[in-house]
Amino acid sequence: MWTVSSVFSRVLLCGALAAAVVTSVEAQGRLSGPATIKVDEIPWPSATAGGAGTSGASGIETVVLKGDPTKPGLYVLALRAAPNMTIQAHSHKDDRVATVLKGTWYFGYGQKFDEKALEALPVGSSYTEPPNTPHFARTRDQVVLEIVGYGPSSTTYVDPADDPANATKK
Repeated sequence: MWTVSSVFSRVLLCGALAAAVVTSVEAQGRLSGPATIKVDEIPWPSATAGGAGTSGASGIETVVLKGDPTKPGLYVLALRAAPNMTIQAHSHKDDRVATVLKGTWYFGYGQKFDEKALEALPVGSSYTEPPNTPHFARTRDQVVLEIVGYGPSSTTYVDPADDPANATKK
């Protein structure tokens, strides 16, 4: 027999479980099912150096919005880059497309960072990162990108000395 207090208890339990699930999803930064998120509502991590599928450079914050870039399948990343960053030439093994959501992203292709090869990409611009194609970037202001790829992803620097992961090994 259902009573008012047992129904109320079940409603509270369901509400607590739903809140836990929402908190878990927000903490992971992942969207599942039908979902929307505004660029100014992305749950950025406190302080990280990149993440899977990024350059790994200090000053890069990454939130996985969908999927998992370390596993096979579609993934979507939100990437926030600090002002006045230079990201040396590197590539990823997967095919990717990026869109500038905030700021101006200065981006170029090549084996070595080349200021003259940078193209200013304002909000709304898109570019491709074909598999194993070296590219580099610079920021002047804070930039937010959305990167869509098909994992697993990896990052390989043209010059291993430029790889931020090697900086901690010195």
